[in-house]
Amino acid sequence: MERIRQFISACIAGFMIGMGGTVYLSQSSPVVGSCLFAVGLLTIVVFQLHLFTGKVGYLPFQKPAYIIELLITWCGNWVGTFAVANMVRMTRIYPAFAERAQSITDAKLADSPLSLFILAILCGILMFIAVDTFKNQTGSTIRLVAVFVPVMVFILSGFEHVVADMYYFSLVQVWSAHCLFITIIMTLGNSVGGMIIPLYKKIFKC
Repeated sequence: MERIRQFISACIAGFMIGMGGTVYLSQSSPVVGSCLFAVGLLTIVVFQLHLFTGKVGYLPFQKPAYIIELLITWCGNWVGTFAVANMVRMTRIYPAFAERAQSITDAKLADSPLSLFILAILCGILMFIAVDTFKNQTGSTIRLVAVFVPVMVFILSGFEHVVADMYYFSLVQVWSAHCLFITIIMTLGNSVGGMIIPLYKKIFKC
């Protein structure tokens, strides 16, 4: 039953990231769009939903069984993003940003695995900062800043967030063997980035 709950939580989290991706695509200003995108992560941390990039950083402190939870989370995130992407495709709002969504995905599909891996590492670092700060700080201001600023930074910088990319790939329907391959590359990059600070804290006991 707990695994089912985790999967449903992950589906909702993926759905919310897809909502963030939708509002980002609908905005002409990248700054405004990146800020509004963060509403998805805010919902996830407030309701303690399962987001892969928010959970993978804690792997160094967990038992091996935690890997199963991460796999369930990854799958649930994909289902959630796939669901909202296909819902959006059936509405009148999709044509307005379909070309932009296609351009974004084309750039990702044409990129090299090394580039995607590095960009995903950088995003993973920011996602851990956002989630861990919200989790451990008490001041409402710093918690909000910790959610919105890292998200804006990773989007404006062009870093790769695997769950957001799941949404974009589903939105323009470009899933293929190559698409799955680069999704795995970005998953690994987000994982490495998310664990850099936790491993530092674990090794140096700080």
